[in-house]
Amino acid sequence: MPMQENHQESFAKASKTIQRQMAETEKKIGDAAAQAQSEFMRTFEDVGREIMSCAAAEMERGLSLSKKLSGAQSVSDALTAYQEWLSEEMNARTEDARRFMAHGQKFMSAGTRAVSNGWSGIGTSS
Repeated sequence: MPMQENHQESFAKASKTIQRQMAETEKKIGDAAAQAQSEFMRTFEDVGREIMSCAAAEMERGLSLSKKLSGAQSVSDALTAYQEWLSEEMNARTEDARRFMAHGQKFMSAGTRAVSNGWSGIGTSS
């Protein structure tokens, strides 16, 4: 009978240890997910602001082109206006591509940090 009680105590102790480890693991996962979510949201907010800024700049370039075309006195003036507009558009698209790549890198970095900070420690004992 005392041997059975000893086994029950050992089982109860092991059960409590496993429950504690599971709770710690759940907390690590939750913390890592919250951190990643927060980083993703900040990046989404940055992207949203930049999209709005790009849209406003696009409208300004279009309005400027319209004004220049309205005031053009010759075909040469109109061609110059289009060339300026096209040059500005090409520069804007280049900058948009750079931003797109930078934001993609931010998303990848946030995901990598989430995995390495929280989820990589899962299953290891403290």
